[in-house]
Amino acid sequence: MARVLIIEDDEVTAREIATELSGHGIQVDWVGHGQDGLDRAATGCYDVITLDRMLPGIDGIELIAGLRARGVQTPVLMISALSDVDDRIRGLRAGGDDYLTKPFAPDEMAARVEVLLRRHDAGQVRSQLKVADLELDLLSRTARRGGNELNLLPTEFRLLEFLMRHSGQVLTRMMLFETVWGLNFDPGTNLIDVHIGRLRRKVDPAGSEPLIHTVRGSGYRLGKHV
Repeated sequence: MARVLIIEDDEVTAREIATELSGHGIQVDWVGHGQDGLDRAATGCYDVITLDRMLPGIDGIELIAGLRARGVQTPVLMISALSDVDDRIRGLRAGGDDYLTKPFAPDEMAARVEVLLRRHDAGQVRSQLKVADLELDLLSRTARRGGNELNLLPTEFRLLEFLMRHSGQVLTRMMLFETVWGLNFDPGTNLIDVHIGRLRRKVDPAGSEPLIHTVRGSGYRLGKHV
């Protein structure tokens, strides 16, 4: 049976979600505080999380960023009364997988959860990422290049995972900063360049074909040279 964690401080909304999902044969748990939700979600025991944008303790954006920083990739459906485009973009960039505005139709909410459940099931099969001779194991949290294990720090692992998931694409500094660190981009920081430099020394040792490329004026791309 699929398990969904509801993180929602409004009891009426939480019961509405729980009733609808239970009717679809889904097991639900409910917490009403941001920090409690983060602690429960961080166990990784859930298949999907429905998350209120505005919570006591820590808000939804901070909660998602905290989860992704811990390596928890459970799909998240954000539910919010804030409907402007900028807020939806912030939620998705922080690591949310879908965004639903209040008031919502319970059957639409359930349908979105079921879509995320299917994605989650498919994602469980793909536990490894591979680009050329670079491999990333998402279960053991290990990386190898040409059979040699890379000693990556947690932030370097998350950065490499994001690059590999979007191999061949040019990723801007803003995309990397907001996705990997979960913070608003500061154009004056060199944090991205420093971490890319450290990661490049590990992924692209002397004598190997470079896989991490700087796209001048745009950002970075991972893949074979084109």
